[in-house]
Amino acid sequence: MDKVALTDFIKSNIVNIPIDEQSLQIIAEQFEERTFKKDEYLLKEGKVSGYFFLSEGFLRVFTFDTDGNEVTTYFYSQNKIVFDAASFFLKRPSTENIQAMTECKVYVTNFEKLNQLFHSVAAFREFGRQIIVQEFVAYKQRTLAMINQSAEKRYLKLIETNKDVFQFAHLSHIASYLGISERTLNRIRQNFTKK
Repeated sequence: MDKVALTDFIKSNIVNIPIDEQSLQIIAEQFEERTFKKDEYLLKEGKVSGYFFLSEGFLRVFTFDTDGNEVTTYFYSQNKIVFDAASFFLKRPSTENIQAMTECKVYVTNFEKLNQLFHSVAAFREFGRQIIVQEFVAYKQRTLAMINQSAEKRYLKLIETNKDVFQFAHLSHIASYLGISERTLNRIRQNFTKK
C-alpha cells in the first residue's frame, strides 16, 4: 500500500527535527488507508473521532443548532489532518459530523496507535504538536472573525485559504460556515464579481 502522500506530508510539517525513513515507515504502518464515497461520513455525531490524514478529496464538518439546522463549522481540502480534538483525545462522543463532499482517500489511526507514536518517535511528537498549534490558531482566528470581521472579509478569507470550497461545497454550507444567509452570500458574491 502506497503511503507516500502521508509520509511526504509528515516530512513537510516537521520543523527543526530530522526524521529518517525508518521512522517514517514506523509511522505509516500505524495508519490504514480508507476510501469514502461522496456523502459518506468519516465521523457521525455521538461516535468517538479517529485521526485522519486527508490525502485526496474534500470534507465538510458540521453540527446542528438548537433549532435542528445544520451549521457548517469547517472545510478541509486534501493534505490536511482532520479530527475532532475533544472527542479524539478525551475519548468522548463527538458533537460534530465529518462528511465527504467528494470521493475521499484518507489514512486513519486511533488514539492508542497515535499515542504510541508520540512516545516512541520524537519527530512525530513534534509533528503532532505543530498540527495541534495550527488547528488551535485556525479555530481561534475563525472565532474572532465571526465577532470582529464583516461577512465580506470572512468571505474573502475563505477564498484565500480554501479555494476548493466553491467547487465542492453547497452554497448553503458556505453560508452557514460564514454565519450568513444564502441571500447575503449571493449578494456578496455578486458585489465581488462586479469589482
